[in-house]
Amino acid sequence: MPKNHSKSPAGKGPRIPANKPSRVAAKRPTAAVTKAGPDLAQERIVRALETIAAQLSAQAKPAVEAESFKRADAYVWHPDGRLSAVPRVSRVELFLLKGVDRMRDILMENTERFANGLPANNALLWGARGMGKSSLVKAAHASINAERKPADKLKLIEIHREDIESLPALMEQLRASSFRFIVFCDDLSFDGNDASYKSLKAVLEGGIEGRPENVVLYATSNRRHLLAREMIENERSTAINPGEAVEEKVSLSDRFGLWLGFHRCSQDEYLAMVRGYCSHFGIRIDDEALEREALEWSTTRGSRSGRVAWQFVQELAGRLGVKLTA
Repeated sequence: MPKNHSKSPAGKGPRIPANKPSRVAAKRPTAAVTKAGPDLAQERIVRALETIAAQLSAQAKPAVEAESFKRADAYVWHPDGRLSAVPRVSRVELFLLKGVDRMRDILMENTERFANGLPANNALLWGARGMGKSSLVKAAHASINAERKPADKLKLIEIHREDIESLPALMEQLRASSFRFIVFCDDLSFDGNDASYKSLKAVLEGGIEGRPENVVLYATSNRRHLLAREMIENERSTAINPGEAVEEKVSLSDRFGLWLGFHRCSQDEYLAMVRGYCSHFGIRIDDEALEREALEWSTTRGSRSGRVAWQFVQELAGRLGVKLTA
């Protein structure tokens, strides 16, 4: 039986559904997109990853090359990964430091052992203000380097207190170097809810990598335990187990093998400092007048210390028209 073909409105030929061409047209690009879609998405991911990698590479701080440490004996660490060379360190000669003979001898012995590749301790120099703690570190470094060949010289790297959290990054850069380093932090202390001391604890002792063999840490502080007394007392009063809380706080200073205490100097030691500076810099003045003026100066400042002695000598030299050059 013949099929009954429907006719077009004009009566000519079979009727073709109006939506058939559109269906066919729609199917073809869909198949193409389905086939190319994964490749296009994968290509976009690869490009994105390459862009991220390029940005990270641009932002990454270059590792310090061994050659760069030959430029100077002292550097300042910046938390962005830079080490700035210090051509001339602000310091005083070791023999000008009076009243700290015992601490000087201990630190010098420890530093010399370290410079010779022998085991040495991290050192915490704590105590009275202005008694030459930081001056002793810088003077010991210069004294050890005085007769050493350039390849054997110690490098002094200063890290600021606020940059302590970046200390592990500094250790990573120094670990591969053939030089030996004193990492020095002046006036180290922690207040309030500052938890950056934990980074220091991990570097000193206890971390997986630990302190590199070619690095020793020297720090100065007015506090023996590096933490404010109110912090320790607060931990004791609020903790469930006060003993454990306090142990957590004071254990930081325990990780320094050497504790060198600096105490206020006597009047005789103070005058010896003043006389030593005057002799070294060629400041000529009657000894009786020198003693009288030096004591008056310390009285107005309310303390006697190496810093006060140096400030008096600067005042005296300026008044007498003497330049402070050895």
